[in-house]
Amino acid sequence: MHVGLLIYGSLDTVTGGFIYDRHLVEYLRKQSDRVEVITLPWRPYVLSLSDNLSRGLERQLRQARFDVLIQDELVHPSCFWLNRRLRPRLPYPLVALAHHLRCREPRPARQNRLYELIEQSYLNSVDACVCVSRTTQRDVEAVAGARRPLMVAAPGKDGLPGAITPGEIMARAAVSGPLQIIFVGNLIPRKELHTLLTALAQLSGDCWRLTVAGSLELDKAYVQAIRHQLDELGLASRISLLGTLPAGELAARYAASHVLAVPSSYEGFGIVYIEGMHFGLPAIASTAGAAHEIITPGENGFLVDHGDAHTLAHCLRTLMTDRRRLAEMSLAAHRRAAAHPTWNESAARIRTFLENLLGNPC
Repeated sequence: MHVGLLIYGSLDTVTGGFIYDRHLVEYLRKQSDRVEVITLPWRPYVLSLSDNLSRGLERQLRQARFDVLIQDELVHPSCFWLNRRLRPRLPYPLVALAHHLRCREPRPARQNRLYELIEQSYLNSVDACVCVSRTTQRDVEAVAGARRPLMVAAPGKDGLPGAITPGEIMARAAVSGPLQIIFVGNLIPRKELHTLLTALAQLSGDCWRLTVAGSLELDKAYVQAIRHQLDELGLASRISLLGTLPAGELAARYAASHVLAVPSSYEGFGIVYIEGMHFGLPAIASTAGAAHEIITPGENGFLVDHGDAHTLAHCLRTLMTDRRRLAEMSLAAHRRAAAHPTWNESAARIRTFLENLLGNPC
């Protein structure tokens, strides 16, 4: 197959959606498929709408000789009208790769209604859709109906090197000392690090340490606000802001931690949760989004309402004070990850879906 992939920015961007796109591209190329990545510049949402009028982009897509063009759904503002004009004249189908819908993120209802109208128009301009979770599938079908071929392919469990045994998990939980908490995510408001800090301020400082791994460059105003919050709460000495880590070092940090806490306001899937579980970490996440597809509350993690720092603190206190419970939940998390598909397994399912869409079943 000759596959096109339309994205914003660079495929090397370190966020869950780009990690997913990157693994898919790597898999397709290993199957001897030709994959051509087309990039559009990152711009504010309103400015991206002007891409629909770009003669250069229109010409590039009309002249391309793809068998199929995958569009990361993130580019929907650039393509919602362009696709409608081009689709009858394109020799190849358009497939949206939906991580999560912008209109499902928490924000004022009037603003989300505008985003929903644009995403609805975009989703109705493609021939098929790949969703990363059942939650995203339901959102897509709620916004744009269920008329197009659609499949769900979850992110893989094996994106990081290394592994851990049940025996090592038990030994880690039994070691005395502070509860080692890890937050993995770029420092942007949606990841809710500020809520986690508010929760930690309610706990004794002798009982925990927090490691934060994620970009400090994407939203510098938010990072500054986080540093100010640390100073105000007197938490700076117990928290390490490490920035983006190489895969090997991130894996080592997971392996040395007890619990993963990323109470995002919304996740289309939440790759970090399955990554953490691969290293035997119970996950604490928000009830919003798709985290409930991974986390069974009280068994392998906890789900808290968006912004509920008090309940988040209670969940962390439970794991601090009951190391036997911590060990049991850690083993359950490890088992949950073991049952999850690999990146290659998910990518293979997508490739089969694309082949069937083209009428060329593998």
